[in-house]
Amino acid sequence: MYTFDYQRPANAAAAAAALQGDARYLAGGQSLVQAMKLRLSSSERLVDLGGIAELKGIRLEGGAVVIGAMSTHASVAASAEVRKTIPALAELAGGIGDPMVRNMGTIGGSIANADPAADYPAGVLGLGATIKTNQRSIAADDFFTGLYETALKPGELITAVSFPAAQRAAYVKYKQPASRFALVGVFVAQTAGGVRVAVTGAASSVFRCKPLEDALARSFTPEAAKAVKLSADGLNADLHGSAAYRAAMISVMASRAVAAALAR
Repeated sequence: MYTFDYQRPANAAAAAAALQGDARYLAGGQSLVQAMKLRLSSSERLVDLGGIAELKGIRLEGGAVVIGAMSTHASVAASAEVRKTIPALAELAGGIGDPMVRNMGTIGGSIANADPAADYPAGVLGLGATIKTNQRSIAADDFFTGLYETALKPGELITAVSFPAAQRAAYVKYKQPASRFALVGVFVAQTAGGVRVAVTGAASSVFRCKPLEDALARSFTPEAAKAVKLSADGLNADLHGSAAYRAAMISVMASRAVAAALAR
């Protein structure tokens, strides 16, 4: 690894003030530290957010579940509030990585990193969440902008994510067996604003799938989802599967997600 300075501020304001020059926030470290070990990334200073109590915790607020950015995947999976209000989100968190990753990785770090195969972006976009930062609130539809890219400005710090409750929701993924990242993951939700379908692992960034949303708005059934034939244009093709294969798997995973949502 490269030489770097390390700071562990006690509050969000101090963290933002410390992020000057070539500095980066350190959340759970499940992506950044690994990249630094491989010399794929470097920074002159790491600002560790692990000691900031105000960035942790889960609470209900006006019918929504508000999750602090430094809440671990394991804490989200075990949260009584999340399990009761949005069980699909608790199940999503419980299926991320392995126990070490779930106990170290954080929701804020995951969505800020915007890995195209990560699980949380599908939940954020599928539920129409709001990302709260130290400067503003960002709608999920405006947050993810491309491969490892988000709407965050330099130095902007995610403080919490607010998830509105859904009438029905479920997340199903076809996972890479070693990493448990999604080769194709689909989050389906019936919300107050209509049906939302978010897909991760299949393209350069998480995205909403309008053909599936339209079909499920007409008939929220597994059969309706499975009948949708999607274009392979713009989808990933790698050793795990062709773009055409992923296009077919999106409909299959969506069908299974609808079945899971209806079974609750």
